[in-house]
Amino acid sequence: MFGSFNMFGEPQPLRPFNTQYRCFSVSMFPNSDKQSVENGGKIIMPPSALDVLTRLNIVYPMLFKLSNRKGNRSTHCGVLEFVADEGKLYIPYWMMRNLLLDEGELVQIESVTLPVATFSKFEPQNVEFLDITNPKAVLENALRNFACLTVDDVIAINYNDRIYELRVLEVRPGGAVSIIECDMNVEFAAPVGYQEPEGNRNAPSAMNIDEEEEEEMPEPAGFFAFQGSGNRLDGKKKNLQMTEDELKKKQQRQRGIPDYDYQPCYIRFWRKVPQKAEVTEKEETEDSDPFSGEGMSLRKAKTRK
Repeated sequence: MFGSFNMFGEPQPLRPFNTQYRCFSVSMFPNSDKQSVENGGKIIMPPSALDVLTRLNIVYPMLFKLSNRKGNRSTHCGVLEFVADEGKLYIPYWMMRNLLLDEGELVQIESVTLPVATFSKFEPQNVEFLDITNPKAVLENALRNFACLTVDDVIAINYNDRIYELRVLEVRPGGAVSIIECDMNVEFAAPVGYQEPEGNRNAPSAMNIDEEEEEEMPEPAGFFAFQGSGNRLDGKKKNLQMTEDELKKKQQRQRGIPDYDYQPCYIRFWRKVPQKAEVTEKEETEDSDPFSGEGMSLRKAKTRK
């Protein structure tokens, strides 16, 4: 009687969301708040899509794969709102360029599940990106508006009213990852068109300086200490004066210390201890007159009446 009845019910299999929409850039969206969508990696879908997604057994957060079958291009994104017109999809302009889509073309969208990101590497598309003081902090703040990263995508971030484009060179652990609530290591490659300054190419490294032979350093010259002759307590005289060659051997050679913390386009102002002015013997004798004060006696002199 109860053989075909399942009291607790069986989990329904995952049914992906897969359909087509007409794709438009965010600039065509009638809502006034367009910049928040343009500066991220999320799209705007129609309300009917939300109705279908709630009936399906999908995994949250909602992540989608956008595909242009004609151009054989694809990318991944999240969803921001379900307020678009029916049959239409609004996406950022940089995403339309990656997909090689024009206004009003069909795009295939399907729900996906992506692994959580652990590593990513970006390549700035302009040398001006080096002018940013803390690029990792700027990128971290910009990626809060993104949900996914896909290899070979050129994302756009807005900083100080300027748009900077970065190509996603590598992500781990897959070709597309989710960056929602994750700890991700970030690296930067050299920007497109960057050339290393010629001065840094020809400059010897610290390792090469340490490996130079001591004989190549210049011989010490100038003042040598302890060049006088010695005197004995018994009165006997002996030539204790050292020759110049012996002094050079005992004189320690001082190797120049390079600035290992050198940074291009950074000026350091080294502080020097001011030297005290030397006072000649003549000035000392003129200014000082020793024992010129008056003496004072603790015992008062007795006066006769």
